[in-house]
Amino acid sequence: MHMPPLLPVLPSDQVIQPLQQRLRPVRALLLASLAFAAHSQVMALSLQQAAELALNNDPQYLAAQKATQGSEEALNQARGGRLPFVSAAASSGKSEIEAMTGAGSTTDLKPRSYRLSISQSLLNFETNAGVRQAEAGLSASQAALENARQQTLLRLARAYFDILAAQDSLSTVRSEKAAIAEQLELAKRSFEVGTATITDQQEAQARFDLVQAREIQAQNTLSIRRNSLAVLIRQPSPERLDGIGQSIAIPSPEPLNIDSWIQEALRASPALMQAQAAAKAAQEAVEKARGAELPSLGLQLSHGRSWESTAPGQDVRSNAVGVELSVPIWQAVSRAATRQAQAAADEAGHQAEFARLSAEQAARTAFLNVTAGLAKVAALEAAETSSKLALASNKLGYEVGVGTNIDVLNAQQQLFAAQRDLFQARYDTLLASLELQAATGQLQLANLASMSELILNSAAATKKAP
Repeated sequence: MHMPPLLPVLPSDQVIQPLQQRLRPVRALLLASLAFAAHSQVMALSLQQAAELALNNDPQYLAAQKATQGSEEALNQARGGRLPFVSAAASSGKSEIEAMTGAGSTTDLKPRSYRLSISQSLLNFETNAGVRQAEAGLSASQAALENARQQTLLRLARAYFDILAAQDSLSTVRSEKAAIAEQLELAKRSFEVGTATITDQQEAQARFDLVQAREIQAQNTLSIRRNSLAVLIRQPSPERLDGIGQSIAIPSPEPLNIDSWIQEALRASPALMQAQAAAKAAQEAVEKARGAELPSLGLQLSHGRSWESTAPGQDVRSNAVGVELSVPIWQAVSRAATRQAQAAADEAGHQAEFARLSAEQAARTAFLNVTAGLAKVAALEAAETSSKLALASNKLGYEVGVGTNIDVLNAQQQLFAAQRDLFQARYDTLLASLELQAATGQLQLANLASMSELILNSAAATKKAP
């Protein structure tokens, strides 16, 4: 009697395919987890981290560092003119001396000699002015380095905020697109049932087409701004940065007095300090050129020995000590060099005055931008709230038949415009506060670290909000 098998024997495909189908969700979940982990690592770039990368990679800041090193070496060279100058010389040879006599005898000589000389400047107006010029030049380079550092931080903050603003703008456009699409579908259904005219549908379609064009432009702007940040930090920009959430408490300037900030800028502006030091260096260049026309005094010490120079067995030793006074009588080139240096000094003086006016203007402008920005943010926050209420009222009116679809679309447009302006105003105000600190020479990496923490806390609070 044939007994059937207890379990049916299935082909291999009938076993493997159901198993693959069961494992497919698990594999998809694993891949999604890995992608999320990698994406989270890419996103981890705060304002502070970006600033640190910029300071390590920005060519302009690195060039300023090398310029300062060059100025340090120029000062060492100038000071070297005050130090003793030591030189040594030695010679060795072979010669024949033939006596002009009938016998015609010759004498072989091996002349040898050495000399050690030491000279020390006792009074040299040109050298002293050159040292002062190099010292002022080093001060100018150090101020230029500080200015370059602060400008690098400002460029980084501007590039970072530009990305955040572009991200917010793209998100707003997409939200507006979704809202218009919803209103377009509602207009189509209303037209089909005869409760609305074709005008409502056409108006919504036109708005939808326009917002699609704005979305493309917003995406392109975001790509360009990501590239600008990548140039500064010398690495690819993250796909997304954490920006300001629903609200942020932007601090007011302390003290809230524009004159105090202007006075601080006139005292500590790196750009102004650089121009003033450059003017001083140019004036010392004039003194250096004049010093070339003045007497100089130096001490000379020497010791030497020569043997068999003119006769066999001859050995001559010499020691000398003396003071040398050099008095220029006439040199047309020096006079022209002095006039050229004076013209350069006058130019540097005008540049320093322009830098003073620019420092005052920069502090005034930044202070006003911060205070006006704070007021603008408060006004736009109120406008966002009122625009939301207006949109809700227009939607309700359209639903009950006392309003039109165009009214709803206009209210939506007004709300999203207020939100875009609010996002931009916040970033502009934050940047203006950094510009105010830079104008007064106070911008440090710690300032960006505090602002970075402020932004991240705002983003985290928004994510936790229901």
